[in-house]
Amino acid sequence: MAAKDDQLSKRERQAMDIVFRLGKATAEEIQEEMPDQPSYSAVRALLSILVGKKLLKHTRESRRYIYEPAISREKARDSALRKLMRTFFDGSPGKLMASLLDARDRKLPPEEIAAIRKLLDEQSPS
Repeated sequence: MAAKDDQLSKRERQAMDIVFRLGKATAEEIQEEMPDQPSYSAVRALLSILVGKKLLKHTRESRRYIYEPAISREKARDSALRKLMRTFFDGSPGKLMASLLDARDRKLPPEEIAAIRKLLDEQSPS
């Protein structure tokens, strides 16, 4: 995903989340799932923007469009995580991880700690 594409508005993120969850959906189905439902025309405009950003694709069935993700959930997640890291953690994975592991805010279950240790061990040069 290009740098401009990770600048999604709140509504764009909501629409993407809905389409990822449903797999594919019409504008009406997306509208029904959105909090504080926008108008149908606003949803159609939003979906058009996401198609333009190459985040969604659509096919025509009869008189309606069916929207589905044009990128994987993993690619979208990675792009959002990179943006979060740049914005709040000076681009540092270490600072992001330290924030996640701050004991004052969170208590991680032992199995999650073990999984994190395993991932870090796999990253360490032998």
